[in-house]
Amino acid sequence: MPALDPGRTALVLVDLMERIVALPLAPRPGTDVLAASARLADTFRDAGAPVVHLRVERPNTDTQPPGSELVPDLVRDGDRVVVKRTIGGFQDTGLHELLSGLGADTLVLGGIATNLGVESTARAACDLGYGLVFAEDAMAALTADEHRASVALDFPRLGTVAPVSAITLDGPE
Repeated sequence: MPALDPGRTALVLVDLMERIVALPLAPRPGTDVLAASARLADTFRDAGAPVVHLRVERPNTDTQPPGSELVPDLVRDGDRVVVKRTIGGFQDTGLHELLSGLGADTLVLGGIATNLGVESTARAACDLGYGLVFAEDAMAALTADEHRASVALDFPRLGTVAPVSAITLDGPE
């Protein structure tokens, strides 16, 4: 996979919240998804490319379930956090405007769950014209079959699927 342009590429990590990372996931545990996502985020930060974290909140309630914050130490200075109230990250969140303002026309996606939050965000991003790269080992779902269906059947129609180790950026702008 060719190196991505850090001036035009953003990393979008979906729902890496304590209660979601702790779920029984497949084909890898949430801790592995978190470690791969953290490595990828460091790669983006080192290249001067934006890192955006999506976090879901249940609508129409004043109190969120325990563990609804992003995993501690995941967000660093300069990262952006966007709160969503639907499965995907674009509906009524300002995410598109944020990414456009950052000059991003390509997104690298990771997070939990592959077939829900990540895929819903990816489908909307594709509709909006973003180029997409899917960090396969920075994702998991509730079952291995759900993960595989997204990675093998859907994501290749929307963009490029690659391991974290293959996703590189050209360096600082």
